[in-house]
Amino acid sequence: MVDIKTLTDLEITIFLLMMAGYFMTKIKWMNDESRKVLSDLLIRFILPCNILVSFMMEFNRQILIDGLRILGLSVCVQILILAVGRYFYPRAKKEKLAVLKYGTIVSNAGFMGNPIIQGLYGNHGLLYASIYLIPLRIVMWSAGVACFTGAKGKNVLKKIVTHPCIVAVVIGLFLMVSQVPLPTGLTKTIQSVSDCTTAVSMIVIGNILAGVKMKEVVNGDTLWFCAVRLFLIPLLVLAGCRVVGMTELVTNVSVVLTGMPAAATTAILAAQYDGDAGFAAKIIFLSTLLSLVSIPALCLIMQSL
Repeated sequence: MVDIKTLTDLEITIFLLMMAGYFMTKIKWMNDESRKVLSDLLIRFILPCNILVSFMMEFNRQILIDGLRILGLSVCVQILILAVGRYFYPRAKKEKLAVLKYGTIVSNAGFMGNPIIQGLYGNHGLLYASIYLIPLRIVMWSAGVACFTGAKGKNVLKKIVTHPCIVAVVIGLFLMVSQVPLPTGLTKTIQSVSDCTTAVSMIVIGNILAGVKMKEVVNGDTLWFCAVRLFLIPLLVLAGCRVVGMTELVTNVSVVLTGMPAAATTAILAAQYDGDAGFAAKIIFLSTLLSLVSIPALCLIMQSL
């Protein structure tokens, strides 16, 4: 069960960190180059350390069972989204449709989801989040990129197996199962880097939000996307978890991660492959802001059912 005070404090922290990134961009302390440097640092170093920390715990049969459950659930969710995602936006134009499909398939569960799950459910929840995100990262670099390019084959496979977060999951699984102890100095270093996850990831998101004009954000397309991304999909996952009898922690982690806003890479790939980058920035902006309300709402719904 989520403590309301803990959730409120976490939401305030996330909001203030995003606003720090927003205002630092507005006063020219940050720019696009700064965002690229911080994003690369997050993906290649900070998030992998955060994932490794999640695996630094005693391994037992229940963790194995729940880990396999959440992995299977995540695979089912990705298949569901891929299967029905194309039908959510029947009237969207080609450039917008690519953005909408990618934003529906790929959420911001890595940047934003990991720190939120860790804040709500501790390292145990973070462990399950790291496992849940494996299929998402695979889909992100395969079907996700194909939304804009139609790409497939060896290049996609290479991106998947060499992704720092996937490598961190493999190493983390080995360390947890083998229970091989790391040197104290190395463990403390990894933990120190991991502690930066929330701050750096939210500042990056704030930097992205600063590039969007608020008065152009709210319209029928962006609101419908947010309804699908933040409410429809996670509520379907919640219903499925209840039907098959998933444990409370597995259900909570899965629903919260599924309800994350559009990924920052939506705008990056749209710009790179001649999609509607401006529209991508709008759905990132609006879904991120509304997630500050939708995530607590999902937690309260789970507690009441």
